[in-house]
Amino acid sequence: MKFTKLGNTEISVSKICLGTMTWGEQNTEEEAFDQMNFAVEKGINFFDTAELYSVPPKKETFGNTEKIIGNWLTQKGNREKIILATKVVGRSGMKWFRNKETRLHESQIFQALEGSLKRLKTDYIDLYQLHWPDRKSNFFGKLGYQHEAEDDFIEIKTQLESLEKLVAQGKIRYIGLSNETPWGLMKFLSLSEKYSLPRVVSVQNPYSLLNRSYEVGLAEISIRERCGLLAYSPLAFGMLTGKYDDQRYPEGARLSIYKNIYTRYTKEKGVTSSKKYNALAKDYGLTPSQMALAYVNSKEFVTSNIIGATNLKQLDENINSINIELNKELLEKIDIIHEKQPYPCP
Repeated sequence: MKFTKLGNTEISVSKICLGTMTWGEQNTEEEAFDQMNFAVEKGINFFDTAELYSVPPKKETFGNTEKIIGNWLTQKGNREKIILATKVVGRSGMKWFRNKETRLHESQIFQALEGSLKRLKTDYIDLYQLHWPDRKSNFFGKLGYQHEAEDDFIEIKTQLESLEKLVAQGKIRYIGLSNETPWGLMKFLSLSEKYSLPRVVSVQNPYSLLNRSYEVGLAEISIRERCGLLAYSPLAFGMLTGKYDDQRYPEGARLSIYKNIYTRYTKEKGVTSSKKYNALAKDYGLTPSQMALAYVNSKEFVTSNIIGATNLKQLDENINSINIELNKELLEKIDIIHEKQPYPCP
């Protein structure tokens, strides 16, 4: 396993981060335990979860994933060896979290953290992330930006002040963002510097061969500000594994179960581009997953690549991508595909 520093901290995290969002929905607790055991054996020390998980978000299943991780940590007694990241939901109409609209008010952040600590059976979180902005912006594949001058979003300085109190209490060590824009990231960074508030150390956004939009604006910030990307959906919901190339949906696959919910990567451009990338990987003796993940791993602005799997065979293949280096010729051919069909699934 390879390791890198988490932002400007002294924490070393594995370049591969274990994603967890299927646990408690597609995966049982026993299967999740097997995945965590296997990941640790392979050298992974970084787990990412969220109060919202498992997915898709439902009243009946929120918090399930954190509970499973908490049970595993208790069984193993190895909390200090795991860098644990979780997230508080942003602004939404999912009232089952707080019995009202979720917002990033101090009281709701505090309530969310206490719930996560209880479910995870720990007294601190290494990286506490805001799952998506409180302000109305474009994320989760939303295209375009419609500005709302009357948007009553919680001021970013106020959010940082709330998080500062939790850092001071020792309940969280560092803070991160997710589904954020260049403006949002720079605003958080500038306000933390101006007012000596906790500094954002990571951004968890989508990044894959089908969605390289992070490279425009955010990648430069990540490098210059030492605030790296935690890349999610590096396999584009399985489109970059090759299993959907014939447009048949295997039984039990995520897009088979939730085909009508998750359409970000299944539109015509996404299907066409994924087939080209998958064929290219095979031409070079790689599986589509290996090439797609190795590509993400190679980027300087990436702190860690969040990989998920529903079985150990997938997990093993995904983790082993850390040992694959793509040669110059292959990288050039990847860019040719990208230039002909740029950003098919932003």
